[in-house]
Amino acid sequence: MSAVEPLISLRHADRLFIGGSWVTPSGDTRFSVITPHTEETLLSVPEGQAADINRAVAAAREAFDNGPWPRMSPAERAGYLGAIAAGLNERAVEFAHAWTQESGIVHSAATYNGPAAAGAFAFYAGLAATFPFEELHEPSYGGGTGLLVREPVGVVAAIVPWNAALSLLTYKVAPALLAGCTVILKASPEAPIDAYIFAEICEQVGLPPGVINVVTAGREVSELLVRHPDVDKVSFTGSSAAGKRIASICGERIARCTLELGGKSAAVVLDDYDLGTAAAALAGSLTFMTGQVCAALTRVVVPQSRHDDFVDAMRDVFGSIKVGDPYDPETQLGPLAMKRQLDRVEGYIAKGKAEGATLAYGGSRPAGLNRGWFIEPTVFANVDNRSTIAQEEIFGPVISVIPAASEEDAINIANDTLFGLNSSVFTNDVDAAYRVGRRLRAGTVGHNAWRTDFGIAFGGFKQSGLGREGGREGLLPYLETKTVLLAQDPGHVKR
Repeated sequence: MSAVEPLISLRHADRLFIGGSWVTPSGDTRFSVITPHTEETLLSVPEGQAADINRAVAAAREAFDNGPWPRMSPAERAGYLGAIAAGLNERAVEFAHAWTQESGIVHSAATYNGPAAAGAFAFYAGLAATFPFEELHEPSYGGGTGLLVREPVGVVAAIVPWNAALSLLTYKVAPALLAGCTVILKASPEAPIDAYIFAEICEQVGLPPGVINVVTAGREVSELLVRHPDVDKVSFTGSSAAGKRIASICGERIARCTLELGGKSAAVVLDDYDLGTAAAALAGSLTFMTGQVCAALTRVVVPQSRHDDFVDAMRDVFGSIKVGDPYDPETQLGPLAMKRQLDRVEGYIAKGKAEGATLAYGGSRPAGLNRGWFIEPTVFANVDNRSTIAQEEIFGPVISVIPAASEEDAINIANDTLFGLNSSVFTNDVDAAYRVGRRLRAGTVGHNAWRTDFGIAFGGFKQSGLGREGGREGLLPYLETKTVLLAQDPGHVKR
């Protein structure tokens, strides 16, 4: 067992949260949550069935159509968001243990999980006072008053993956609630704990019944949620393959959707930047969540003349990384989240070698770690950008180093991908970073580090998704825009 006992207390792990109550599931099958560094069962939760999805949608529909939530002012809803933020902070210790126990996140990093989510809810609570839910306009054809009003999109299906469940549910649910939507939160079978704790917080703060509903379900049952005619919008984070399926289903009935999907993000290292510094920054970013991050910088494009020296620098840095128990304070890289994820990463490593890339470091189970789903941090050198490991998302601690003939070639290589989620430019010249960054087809461009910022906006180009999450931009997908043309000014509008 781990050095620290899990401090997680779920009051209703045998129930589903629907319509403001903890209800008995329609079936008796359950999902087991397995701790990745011990391979032992932590707990189990009910497997939601079609009847449970229908019940949750009906509760959310009733709460939206006839309940008080959409008819509250943004300021009133913000009061609930502030209370949820306080609840998230109060249970931060449990969220940290959940992330480590479910996904293998190094515990020292996992401790930031709850406070970060609380900060996001507090941000959206504060946005209620400044966001223009109603704007005054002069009608184009004269006379009266024009209003541009933004109203809630309706019932939202928020589907979150296992790798960062609390963070990802936060950036769906917080803006949806501020907008006035009601939500069915579909938790991942591998990582349902955050959703359960979140439901308990919503119950504690007195959120009206049906505003938040929580069901854990597998893929087939989840598709019923996407297809349901009473769901107005789907917000999904996960693989691009699943995102395409969801988009096609939503397209059949013109349902709104936000998709935050996969990535194969590139770091472009220019001629002037210190290679050891770049290697340390990239290795440090890849240890976070054991590389199980859609925005990870897994392709490194370097000048041809510096390729071998950079690979040596990566080998030195990766060789110093301690892999092991995520509760050990010395550990820098924990396990992969599940056995199928380990199988996936090992399969890509084998594919990389078979296709001619040079395995420069790693690629195997670390010595002495015979239990748990561990893999060494891995570096491939002399990678062809057209190869499988350069084009497909591996979702593990594997970096491909790709040589480029020139800066122009480096930009072309970085953009030669189906994805466009994240990127970075390593250079001492900020003007060069801006110049190259503006040409990279990615939703985020960092400078000299792996960077994302949900306080501004996060999302991708191309097959990395549709829409943005976080910040003011993350509120817009949960709103419908309505034009109201009145013969005269209503009393509440101030010119």
